Amino acid sequence: MKGGCLCGAVRYEAKGAPIYSGFCHCRDCQRATGTGHSCYMIFSRADVHVAGELRSFQTLAESGNVSIRYFCDTCGSQIFSSGPPGDNQWTVFAGTLDDTALFEPTNAVFARSRPHWDRSALRVDEYETLPA
Repeated sequence: MKGGCLCGAVRYEAKGAPIYSGFCHCRDCQRATGTGHSCYMIFSRADVHVAGELRSFQTLAESGNVSIRYFCDTCGSQIFSSGPPGDNQWTVFAGTLDDTALFEPTNAVFARSRPHWDRSALRVDEYETLPA
């Protein structure tokens, strides 16, 4: 899976299938995307090659964990997120894929925070917070 930011300054390639994929309705994702959810895929960092300059913003997520969001230094497109420094996984945002048809959501997390106007037509497993 290949993708990148709006201006093309950051490019990535993810190898293999994601470990998890779906919709996140947490308030952080809502604020970061300007809509009711983010579309995410989680990969091992070892399976993602990144080219280009990223900036980051760190916050405490709704889960209580450290969350770091990575975006293009030029155009500001949010491309990745991760847990605390040293996390061995990347969350890749599906809207940054060159071929968005490759995104196959399997769940919806933080459904407790989902706005009433943001309902998917897809049938996926739903979790009030993060799955155990």
